[in-house]
Amino acid sequence: MGLKQNLHNFKVKNQDKKWLPGFNALFTFLYMPNETTHNGTHIKAADDLKRTMNTVIMALVPCLIFGMFNAGYQYYLAQGLIESADGFLGASFWTWDNFVIGLWKVLPLVIVSYGVGLAVEFIFAIIKGHEVEEGYLVTGMLVPLIVPVDIPLWMLSVAVVFGVVIGKEVFGGTGMNILNPALTIRAFLFFAYPTWMSGDKVWVHGATAAAGTPDAYSGETILGAYAQNTSLAGIDYWDMFWGIIPGSVGETSKFLIIIGALFLIFTKVGSWRIILSTLIGALVMGLVFNGVVSAEWISESSKFYGLMSVPFWQHLIIGSVLFGAVYMATDPVTASQTNKGKWIYGFLIGFISIMIRVFNPAYPEGVFLAILLMNVFAPTIDHYVVQGNVKRRLKRVKVKTA
Repeated sequence: MGLKQNLHNFKVKNQDKKWLPGFNALFTFLYMPNETTHNGTHIKAADDLKRTMNTVIMALVPCLIFGMFNAGYQYYLAQGLIESADGFLGASFWTWDNFVIGLWKVLPLVIVSYGVGLAVEFIFAIIKGHEVEEGYLVTGMLVPLIVPVDIPLWMLSVAVVFGVVIGKEVFGGTGMNILNPALTIRAFLFFAYPTWMSGDKVWVHGATAAAGTPDAYSGETILGAYAQNTSLAGIDYWDMFWGIIPGSVGETSKFLIIIGALFLIFTKVGSWRIILSTLIGALVMGLVFNGVVSAEWISESSKFYGLMSVPFWQHLIIGSVLFGAVYMATDPVTASQTNKGKWIYGFLIGFISIMIRVFNPAYPEGVFLAILLMNVFAPTIDHYVVQGNVKRRLKRVKVKTA
């Protein structure tokens, strides 16, 4: 308590200093927000923005740790130095060597993401003279989990600056942005540096160097293979579910994502309506395409429709639909706020994601585009839901007064 009191006294003595928002941010990180509610409220709760952000981070940590193991495992597999793991608990997966390689590749992504992002937040707080919000705590963790493991650090830095400034600060900061900052960073990387974000050599560290090895792994993802009417040898549905496959750092393990989803729903941080409706939308779109394939009007030699023949349920265990539904679509700032709006918002995200996935074989993953699109339309959805409720109530009033 002595250190906390001394820091508080230091804040009081330096209220007129330009750099005070930066100090307040450090104080908030170590202790509590600068402003807290004590009395005069109708509802009291122990949660605040920092606790909410930390809850999401706790749900992401298992995906991060697993991603480190998987990064090392995919590297050694691509080099032909180990054999495929025998399931989720395979001895060749949970080894210290795999973790060291993954830590060496993933930890710098985390450091750069947080370092650059928080630096931009601090600069804007000092310039504008407002408090540093904790909103970037989750964004800083999400960004390393949705990019290729070998992406250059300078490239990630540029994207983070763009995402924080254009995706959040220009709208007024945390709570005012209309686009998910992490997905804004992802979109910038995809359109500015496409060769580093797609293809069959970017998802596995060392895949390029392993080109001379006998077809161990090229680094291609499941989606990339299916888009070309091929499949990756030695990978079954359980590998896809557990996550022992190439892909972005945190998106591969559907098992851990489901655990994270249950944790977020239990703590009431994530909306189960958005998660469930997103998955329903994806399944419906998958069923539609499966129905088209069964009509047998698509030529078997056509690569354009490779993903149409994928069983509808399998869309949930390949790619990042599940990760996007749990950690991206549920962002409380950019998602719909009304209950009915959440159902519509989530359903359209899943529906559009699979549509983009199937019709874009060059980059068969449209989750981030679908979520960004629905971020823009979320206020419109809520507006019409509210107006619909108002009209129904007015009709009931007219009936009673008639």
